[in-house]
This record gives sequence, structure tokens and C-alpha cells, in this order.
Amino acid sequence: MTFAAMPLVLLATALLAAFIGYALGHRKVIAETALPEPMPADAPLPTEPAADRISVEALADPALIVAGDVAVAANAAARRLFGDRVAGSDMRMTVRHPVVLDALGEVRSHGLSLEREITGLGSGNSIWRMRAGHGGVEGGDAAPMLVVFDDITQTRLTERMRVDFVANASHELRTPLATLTGFIETLQGPAAEDEPARRRFLDIMAREASRMSRLIDDLLSLSRIELDKHVRPVAVLDLNGVIGDVGKTLAMRLEADERMLIIEEATPLPPVIGDRDQVLQVLHNLISNALKYGRSGTPITVTAKGEPAGGGALAVVRLCVSDVSEGIPVEHLPRLTERFYRVDSLRSRRMGGTGLGLAIVKHIVERHRGRLEIESRPGEGTKVSFTLPQAKSAA
Repeated sequence: MTFAAMPLVLLATALLAAFIGYALGHRKVIAETALPEPMPADAPLPTEPAADRISVEALADPALIVAGDVAVAANAAARRLFGDRVAGSDMRMTVRHPVVLDALGEVRSHGLSLEREITGLGSGNSIWRMRAGHGGVEGGDAAPMLVVFDDITQTRLTERMRVDFVANASHELRTPLATLTGFIETLQGPAAEDEPARRRFLDIMAREASRMSRLIDDLLSLSRIELDKHVRPVAVLDLNGVIGDVGKTLAMRLEADERMLIIEEATPLPPVIGDRDQVLQVLHNLISNALKYGRSGTPITVTAKGEPAGGGALAVVRLCVSDVSEGIPVEHLPRLTERFYRVDSLRSRRMGGTGLGLAIVKHIVERHRGRLEIESRPGEGTKVSFTLPQAKSAA
């Protein structure tokens, strides 16, 4: 090798060494950045969420995926219903409801979807509709099936209320109608020429017809109130003088029974959010009840005052109607606002009651987001109070 070639050899050697060094260094960087740190021996392996768990968690109703007798997955609603240990457990140990277990066995045996109505699940007297099926998945007895529980308690209660309402309304209308029909036949036959009997019968017929008219009016009023039950009033109402207006409409009845209406009204009353006509109807119904069932010659007291906010409650105006009467036995108090419920049916009908007055009051107060309270002491009297939200508080 000549002396002139030495620089080229040295240069080539230097370039090769630099390239090797760069390659080794780059490999080290790749190794350091791409390879994860070693995991501890006792560390849990990462898992991906199971598809079946994602599907049942998306359901709002209690849902289980059952394979054989084991609930392999349960959503949050099912865990609240059956307990946290239901997921991964034997259904015969956690659910232990014979109708549920029989239905699951039938699905496994025949591979068909089915529905069952079940009571006794969870707390209370809830009614559930159970739906179970394989969903087209095959695999014998161990094939997973989807089980969903739908709470139909409110639906069944509504159906029962509707049936009871129709039955009670039909009965209430049938009685005066039968009376009218009987007297008409009598007037057309034996009493056709009996003037005193005709006058007496016509007077009874007029009372029965008036009772039917009141019943129909109350039914229509209740229907309209329920239609708007979830629509809260928005108008600002000044309650000053409202009680006096109701007293004027009942003045003749008060005078006939030698009764006095005592109004104790704070001045000025705070404005409330309310429907004036419906508030008047509530006061009219409550004072009318005090007239019907209170003792003759005793006063009826109506008070109205504002109550400040406190303890998480909004500021309200409380109105209270008190009478002096025989009172109501305590066992009847929880049912007084039911439609057609009467403590004394004969007395109520004799006084022209329809059995809907307090039901109307309850629905109106609920629409106003108020509170209805009934207190009674046998031999002393009854006090019915309700609240209306103050305008500033409600806003």
C-alpha cells in the first residue's frame, strides 16, 4: 500500500466504525423504547371487557345472562334486585324463586322464548314480567340465555284503579238512575192521579237528578285535573281575599246551618304559583265538607299564613280548614283521598256527597307541587291543610 492510499483507508475505516456505532446505538434506543418493563410475577393480567357484560350493562331493566344454572353476567339493575353476589353464582342459591327457576328450565328444555309474571322478587309487593330466551344461540343446555325483568307494578295498579273506578262510577250512577226509573213508573201508574204522592216523588226525583249531575260534574272535573296533572301552573296568584270569595258563594248554606266562617289570614300573604280556579275549588270542597260533616252551629275556621324555607323545603303558604265535628277514626285517614271512599256511605249520600271531593283536592294539590295533610280527633273535629309554593321560592 502506498503512502498516498493511506488516507483513503483510514477514512473508510473511520466511516465504517461510525456506521457500526450508529447502528448499535439506534438498536439500543429501539430496544429501550419498544420493549415494556418486565411485569411482577403476581401482577394480574390485563383483560378486555366481555361482550356479554357490555350488552347487559346497556339495559336499564334488571338483566342476566345465564348458562346452565349459573348467572355468568348481571347488570347493575340486576345486582340491585338480587344482590351483588348474583353474578357468577348458581341461580338456585341466589334467586331461589320457583317460577324463575321453572321458566329457565323450560327454556333450556325446549329452546323457546317465554314470558312469566312474577311476584315476590326484591322488597315490597312488586310485580315483574320475566322474559327469557336463547336468542337464536345453539349449544344445548349450557347455551347462554338472556333473562330480563320488567317492573310492571305501576301498570297493574293503574289497571286495577281503572277497573275499580269504572265499577264504582257505574254503581254510583246506577243507584239514582234506578230511583228515578222507579218513581217514573209509579207516577205513570198507581200515583198518576195522587197529587200529594206526585209532589213527594217529584221532590225525591229532583234530588236524585241533582246528585247525578254533581257526580258527572265531579267526574269530568277529576278527568280534566288528571289530564294536566304533570303540567305545573306558572301563573303568580295573589291569595289575599280568595278565602272570602269562597265564603260568599257558601253564605246561604252557612246561614241555613247557623254556621260562621272565621277567616284568619296573615296580611299580606306572599304570592304563590297557582291556578286561581283550582285553588278556589280546593277551598270550596274543603269548606263544603266541613259544612256537611261538622256540627250545626259550630264555627268553621280557615287560616292562611306564609312559612319560610328551611330544612331543604321551599317557602310555602299553608291554608288550613278546621271544623268541630265527630271526627274521623284514625284507620280511615290514609284512604280518605281515594275515589268514592266514604267513612259512612249512607250519611255521605244523604248529604249529597259524591265521594270524589278529597280525590279532586289531592290531585290539584299534587299538580301545584304542594302537600296535603289531614288530621282528625274523634269527638273533637277535623283539620285539613295544604301548601302552595311561594312565587319567589318556586322561581
